[in-house]
Amino acid sequence: MASYRAIQNWVQAHYGFVPNPCWIAHVKELNRLPLRPAPNRQGAARRQLCPAPHRPAIEAAFRHFGMLAPEP
Repeated sequence: MASYRAIQNWVQAHYGFVPNPCWIAHVKELNRLPLRPAPNRQGAARRQLCPAPHRPAIEAAFRHFGMLAPEP
């Protein structure tokens, strides 16, 4: 599984923006990928959701790193 930093670097190189770690965690959650508990998390609710326009770029990074199946 790729680190958040590797995902951020890949998205920046291919899409021109750096996703927040909370966006990556949200997209992982939406795709039912495993998450580790964050030591600084307060409560169960997400405070910052990934903006819809950025979600495909993060999912493309997941596919690049083999975390999601390739699109048909």
